[in-house]
Amino acid sequence: MSLIPEALVYAATQTQIPAAQVMKVCTLLFVEDCTIPFISRYRKEATGGLDEVQVRNIQSSYEEFLEIEKRRAFILKTLKEQEKLNKELEAKILNAQTLNLLEDIYAPYKTKRKTKGMLAKEKGLEPLALWILESTDLIEEKKCK
Repeated sequence: MSLIPEALVYAATQTQIPAAQVMKVCTLLFVEDCTIPFISRYRKEATGGLDEVQVRNIQSSYEEFLEIEKRRAFILKTLKEQEKLNKELEAKILNAQTLNLLEDIYAPYKTKRKTKGMLAKEKGLEPLALWILESTDLIEEKKCK
């Protein structure tokens, strides 16, 4: 697995740790598959003496960036398929820095789950349902008399 430079910059910015240390930690974590305890105990010289908490923060920041980018790609693809994507909306999505901001932008365009009633209406069954309801109302009126 190769490292993504933008994710490294994001992790360095989020954790306030120099980029060289972030890059070395990410290399150990994601390329060499080392564990956090191993890195913090046996690779202190490589990481510049970072402790377990700092290494974990780097890992979570790097993974957070990947998650944001994956969600951004999904949102852009979905809005293109719905034909609701315009230049202004695309710019907002591309400039969003957090997952919450992305979700806030996407919220009005999210498709709602379809209920059985919605599916029936789409298939043209609403008039039949209304007729059945009217028929049962008439039957109940006759029973009450």
